[in-house]
Amino acid sequence: MKAQPARASAAAAKLLAGPLTECVACIREGAAIPADMVSASFDRADEVGAGKDALNIFISTDREGATESAKQLTAHLGRAEPLGNLAGVPVALKDNIATLGMPTTCGSRILEGYVSPYEATVVRRLRANGAVIVGKTNMDEFAMGSSTENSAYGPTRNPVDIRRVPGGSSGGSAAAVAAGIVRLALGSETGGSVRQPASFCGVVGVKPTYGRVSRYGLVAFGSSLDQVGVLGRTVEDASIGMEVISGCDPLDSTSADVPVPRYELEKNAGLKGLVIGKPREYFPDGLDPRIAQECERALDAYRELGATVRDVSLPHTSYSIPVYYIIAPAEASSNLARFDGVRYGLRVLSERGLNGMYEETRARGFGPEVTRRVLLGTYVLSAGYYDAYYKKAQAVRTLIAQDFRDVFASGVDVLFTPTTPTPAFELGAVKDAYEMYLSDIFTASANLAGVPAMSVPIGDAAGLPIGGQIIAPHFGESVMFRAAFGLERALAGNFVPGEQDA
Repeated sequence: MKAQPARASAAAAKLLAGPLTECVACIREGAAIPADMVSASFDRADEVGAGKDALNIFISTDREGATESAKQLTAHLGRAEPLGNLAGVPVALKDNIATLGMPTTCGSRILEGYVSPYEATVVRRLRANGAVIVGKTNMDEFAMGSSTENSAYGPTRNPVDIRRVPGGSSGGSAAAVAAGIVRLALGSETGGSVRQPASFCGVVGVKPTYGRVSRYGLVAFGSSLDQVGVLGRTVEDASIGMEVISGCDPLDSTSADVPVPRYELEKNAGLKGLVIGKPREYFPDGLDPRIAQECERALDAYRELGATVRDVSLPHTSYSIPVYYIIAPAEASSNLARFDGVRYGLRVLSERGLNGMYEETRARGFGPEVTRRVLLGTYVLSAGYYDAYYKKAQAVRTLIAQDFRDVFASGVDVLFTPTTPTPAFELGAVKDAYEMYLSDIFTASANLAGVPAMSVPIGDAAGLPIGGQIIAPHFGESVMFRAAFGLERALAGNFVPGEQDA
């Protein structure tokens, strides 16, 4: 009979639910051991992953590997060499981030069973800082979706309300944090796929400046838009995670050689003198009144803390969704051409020879949303439509980026907007593709412009989390975290679902 894994102590479970810094401090001081933290994480994963109400957060887990990593970390305790900023902290990874020796499926049948022979730079940096990887989280197939309903491995449920979606495409990572399995998880962003699920699940989600974090080992969707991001229970957790994974990487030619600040030092910087822009395009007359109310309350909190709120305009915002859904599918159609049944992943042999194998492998391996976007991308890149669609979209993208440059040059430090147009919707409720695409209406512009942005819980609507978005200039993560720390502190007395006991 196979031995059952040991359950963690109540003290370890409580520590996992507490601040990340407290967890690391206890491990460094010997008051807790990494193996107990790993056990507490898996205990919680087992608890929410069983029965008819299972959240379906993970595509794969690695209890054996995580336990071995914890043992190795324990062996370092008491030695002269310093432990990293994430020593003993369980971390979950979105399943489009290459992890040595673990499956990397991208939520797709076409990569079912694929085990990565190398490791993403962000994963190496996590491990170098003592993090313990516990598993790979569910996601919309190839990061194409806003609900984590497009996964080949079934939908993920929102821990706040299991009848609802967790958002997407990094829904599994957001749910892992919100459910209390981990304090920190990595996701990826192409048009809002970290911030939107963070808002839906009541946690903090950060999209860095394009080039701030290495993309090496991130399976590409839209190469000019993709970024690895962080999800955490608090702003401080997210700031520590961002500092760990940031920095120049010679393996990524788009990685920027700029210094990485200590973001957690912004915690006590205060907000006096900060100028916060309120873009009128993000507060339309038809905005959900529950979202509008919580955002106005957050802006009032900023004013009370000494910040100035100024009305501003980003005039080309209305073009962000059509521009995004031309550029992103165009890049996807090129990036996903490599999945052909020859080199890796699914292979469906055909009596029609090589071309038949290509067709049948991709037909069986790709789901309907990926197929839709590949077809759309191929269409806009075709000779007859390249100038009419793709070329024009790139020109308008330049105007969207210029809007951000102009508003920040006018003396605005950060922008504050809603993260999403609605709270989390019910599973299966959104059938229309275009309606689903509108979930990105407040987030896609930051990806098109390459600027950093993050979502912070600001309240709730009948128990459903609502997130506020903070957007900063290029490489302005420090001032972005300053604004986020201040807002989190000001709203600490309010119900914030991501901070409730799991």
